[in-house]
Amino acid sequence: MGVTVDVHQVFQYPFEQVVACFLRKYPNPMDNNVIAVKTVEEKKDESTGLIYRKRIAICQNVVPEILRKVSILKVPDIRLEEESWLSLQKRNMAIKSHCLTWTQYASMREESVFRESVENPNWTEFIQRGRISITGAGFFNCILETFASAFLRQGAQKGIRIMEMLLKEQCGAPLVE
Repeated sequence: MGVTVDVHQVFQYPFEQVVACFLRKYPNPMDNNVIAVKTVEEKKDESTGLIYRKRIAICQNVVPEILRKVSILKVPDIRLEEESWLSLQKRNMAIKSHCLTWTQYASMREESVFRESVENPNWTEFIQRGRISITGAGFFNCILETFASAFLRQGAQKGIRIMEMLLKEQCGAPLVE
């Protein structure tokens, strides 16, 4: 089956500031679940200016204790891989991420874009689609997907709140025009 979560947000800050903030977002005290984010690969295509990054995020296992009775869910942390393609020329950054934990039982993928807003070139549009599909857990599939859907929605909203707070701290009040 699977569940999909869509998010759309306009940050009233220029693209460069939003992307810089996103790349420094974690770890931070506003979200204890993200333990570390490590860049494992970074390269720039000199002909196009495109910057490719691969990062690994280590997050606390947030699966409720009651569900951790299932042995496969008893892991101390969850690892996510994020790949991004940043074009400063086009003022666009595409991001794809997926979960590296529980791959034989679950698929978690997110695709996101930061781009210059069509409303205002000094604003940045953020669009994200996340999809979780769980297999191999029998009748637990539906329960786990329901939990995962709620977690994705809450995580996306929390991520947006963190971005807004960090942008305000680092760049001042939003550019309202």
